[in-house]
Amino acid sequence: MFKKVLIANRGEIALRVLRACKELGIPTVAVHSTADNTAMHVRLADESVCIGPPPSRDSYLNIPSIVAACEISGADAVHPGYGFLSENARFADILDAHNITFIGPTAEHIRIMGDKIEAKRTAMRLGIPVVPGSPGAVTNDDEALRIADEIGFPVLVKASAGGGGRGMKVARSREDLSVALSTARTEAGAAFGDDAVYIEKYLEKPRHIEVQVFGDGKGNAIHLGERDCSLQRRHQKVWEEANSPALTEEQRASIGGICADAIAKLGYRGAGTIEFLYENGEFFFIEMNTRLQVEHPVTEAITGLDLVHEQIRVAAGQGLSITQSEIVFSGHAIECRINAEDPKTFAPSPGTITHYHTPGGLGVRVDSGVYQGYAIPPFYDSLIGKLIVHGRNRAECMMRLRRALDEIVVDGVKTTLPLFRDLVDNPDIGTGDYDIHWLENYLAAGGAG
Repeated sequence: MFKKVLIANRGEIALRVLRACKELGIPTVAVHSTADNTAMHVRLADESVCIGPPPSRDSYLNIPSIVAACEISGADAVHPGYGFLSENARFADILDAHNITFIGPTAEHIRIMGDKIEAKRTAMRLGIPVVPGSPGAVTNDDEALRIADEIGFPVLVKASAGGGGRGMKVARSREDLSVALSTARTEAGAAFGDDAVYIEKYLEKPRHIEVQVFGDGKGNAIHLGERDCSLQRRHQKVWEEANSPALTEEQRASIGGICADAIAKLGYRGAGTIEFLYENGEFFFIEMNTRLQVEHPVTEAITGLDLVHEQIRVAAGQGLSITQSEIVFSGHAIECRINAEDPKTFAPSPGTITHYHTPGGLGVRVDSGVYQGYAIPPFYDSLIGKLIVHGRNRAECMMRLRRALDEIVVDGVKTTLPLFRDLVDNPDIGTGDYDIHWLENYLAAGGAG
């Protein structure tokens, strides 16, 4: 096992990793910017190292500073959390060159799955169903028109190196396609330094289903069921469930088995999430995230497995602690991402939290790095914390969520809590009858807050 783990992140995920390390008896090192001097993960870690000023590029994305912090503290492993450097192949390579273990997959697998075109090719080779589209980047408008005509409009133009909805445009006709291509290329070049785009069939009313997988890097792999992340705003997940209310047990076992088999063939190491669009009983691969997901707690709730423990075990060469036949799915779980944002405009709302009270009771969990008197800095994402509830079934889970939302108090900043209080009483949400466009349509109709 590792002698010391450096946590290259901040906020609730840094605290989540720190807790797992403490349970495993591993000393921790927190890194932080000057804006995070009083952050909870800094207070609770065994050691802390300041790695730069507030801008992420000068601190949490500053690879030389993080490597120096490892050398100063004697850390022999780094957990990247999610975001920041968690899917940076160069970072993984540099750590390896310094004999520091990256708690995640190999740099090679990060590169493969970080390129959306190569990821799609790899998925096809491994037997994962994919969305019909171009086999690679489209080089000109004529080629794009030919492919779009073959698969049928509407089509989706996507950045090869994309993420977060940037470099993604819908074209509903031949006339739309030229503008969509130009706009997507411009956005992709500005956001990712790579203007390559490809084309996929646009699905009108799909759900967003993702499968949690784990590999030991030696050809063994498991799946931990799926999560339904269809409630999104601007391609950002807001509410996640496990298991999906749209799938049957047979569908769940089938797609999970396909994903676990693919990960085993790939020789993948660590946690990963294979994401799909699901429509009319069919799954279509869209991407794979080679890291821990924000919504991983709902999977932990229904399996009883600590995913961060498992990440650390696998990275240390100890293999998976559980086999597929030992995994038992129990009940239903929902996660709400609570952000410091205006619930109507979604504008960021940094500031000082004047009152803070978290709900409790059976089946209620809150993952958060904030506290009463904490000043939310304006430099990072607006996530305050995640409310996770678990029940024996979806009905009990919704009942428990409603009660927990009544108890939670976050004063001093605007939050998205009113949105969730609205959603939990909505009939469509109650029956699980929604798709990836539902929330944006709901908000556009003035249904929030």
